This record gives sequence, structure tokens and C-alpha cells, in this order.
Amino acid sequence: MQLTEQQVNFFDVFGYLYFPGLFANDIDLITKSFEEIWADHNSSNQGKVHDGSIRSTIVPFIDQNEYLCSLIDDQRIDTIPTTILGNDYNYVASDGNYYVGDTPWHSDFSRPKTTIKVAFYLDEVTKDTGCLRVIPGSHKMGDTFATLLKETIVTEDPKTKLPLGIKPNEVPAVNLECKPGDLVCFDRRIKHASFGGGTHRRMFTMIFEPRYPDDELEALRSIIGLNEGFLAKRAYGDIMINTASPERMVHLEQRLANDSHLNNRSEKV
Repeated sequence: MQLTEQQVNFFDVFGYLYFPGLFANDIDLITKSFEEIWADHNSSNQGKVHDGSIRSTIVPFIDQNEYLCSLIDDQRIDTIPTTILGNDYNYVASDGNYYVGDTPWHSDFSRPKTTIKVAFYLDEVTKDTGCLRVIPGSHKMGDTFATLLKETIVTEDPKTKLPLGIKPNEVPAVNLECKPGDLVCFDRRIKHASFGGGTHRRMFTMIFEPRYPDDELEALRSIIGLNEGFLAKRAYGDIMINTASPERMVHLEQRLANDSHLNNRSEKV
């Protein structure tokens, strides 16, 4: 798979891409691997399992399974950040989730840098059952439209009526309804949300960023330091590192070269 010029332009203008059925032939193994990670997590977490009351998350996620790690090597995934960010892009991180209920309008990232989130939904989701909703063009930081959206729709309470006189689930948006095997990717600055979902919606993501220039490495180290909350000793999990081919290591090496402070901090905890 290669991204077309039209797809690259679409992503730049609107901030997202949707690939129906791209992993339809692989979804059974993907789902099995997802469940294996959660089973291992539950057995090592004093038997605590997702009970549907609040969102459950594992970070890092794909790093804990050799097959899921290999997805970033898959040409269907690799071509997205390669084409948009450059062939020396960084793999950032992943998370695995059981989502519950509504997710209010928000952006994942607020810096003037294009980063990409790739999302696998392992359950069918529709407009009314928790699919991803995006507002095209809202990733353009500094744009009048994006600024107005931030001032009017970003709210911590998804049930709050907005200054626009509508509810959050009435905001005009594109509904990216998905079946298992579909793939969604978006600029992490885009405004996105979901509404009406159940209590056990399975989804995992991968994040990619452009390589940092040398004069921004201190900023990269600070961002990597945010992983301290997960008591990580490296920027990635052992399986991700130990199974990396030279081609994959291109996308790991910059963060690995700037993560030594994680190990120092975790030793003090």
C-alpha cells in the first residue's frame, strides 16, 4: 500500500484518513494478541479486571506482544508516517483500551508539530455506539475556525450544553463508523470525540512523530520524561526493542538515545 497524493493532501487539509477493511484478513490474530496482553495484565494486577465502570488503559501496549510490535513494520502502517512525516519518523508509544461511555471533544496534542495517531477498533462502532467523530480542519492551530472550536466545544463535561446552543453530540462532525479490520488515522491536534458507546469498547493506538532536529532534543527529553508516571525505564518495552530489525530501529533510536533520565528516575522510586 502507498498513500496517494490525494490522500496526503486530504490528511493535510482535513486531518484524518480512513481505510476500510485494510486489516480484515489479520483482525483475528490482532484481537487474539490484544486479549493476551489484557489477560497477562489482569493476572499480574491482583485479579483486577475491567468492570465497565471507567475506562481501562495499558501503556505501553503493543510493546508487550511480538506480533503487535511487528505492525509498525507492516507496510500498510509504515507507509502512513513515512509519507506524511518522512522516512526517519519516530515511533512514539501505544495504548490499549477498554472504553466506557462518552468521550468529550478534545485534542490529544497542542504543539505546532504534525503527529499521527493510528487506531484499531476491535468492535463494530457506529455514530450512536461510540465511533470516532472528528471535525475536519480543526487541527490547523492558529486558524480562526480551530480557535473558535477550542473556545466553544472543548468541555470536561460531555453532558454540558455548549455556548452554541447544542449538545456535544450535536456538533457537526464526520462519523468514522468502523468494523473490526478497518483503520483510522488522524492528526493528534484534531478535535475528536465519541458518544453513546458501551462499557467494553476495545481499541488500541500507535503514535508517530517527525524526527526531532538536534536543537530540539532537550524538548524531546522533557516529553519522554512524561513516561515517568508509568515507571518506564526505557522509551519502549523490552519486546519492542529486542525484536527490532535495523529498519524498525531507525524509528526507535532517537528516543532510545534520549531516555537515560527515565532509568535514573525509576531507580529512585
